[in-house]
Amino acid sequence: MDTSNPAAFVNAQALPNFIGKKVRIVVQVNQSDGAVATGKSTDESQIIVKGLSSQVPVLNYVEVIGIAESSNTIRAEIFTDFGATFDVNSYNQLCQLANGEFRNLFL
Repeated sequence: MDTSNPAAFVNAQALPNFIGKKVRIVVQVNQSDGAVATGKSTDESQIIVKGLSSQVPVLNYVEVIGIAESSNTIRAEIFTDFGATFDVNSYNQLCQLANGEFRNLFL
């Protein structure tokens, strides 16, 4: 595991604070063509994921680790398919804590 460049836990609200940096985000895929996917973040915003290496089934949740290119776009380096069920509320709370009160623990 490479700990020299950790990926920040983000949701769509926190993503604009990390443009140009490595992030990790969970999205529910709405559309995918194998290269670009669009999906809904855990805080209900649309996210565009570029560079997926394979097609992800629609409605599956994926964690994407990559570089934030804009306030709603990530260039994927790695992704993990979590399937059709995922606790979005818990992940969203983790993102809020990681970028708020407990930010120093996640740096």
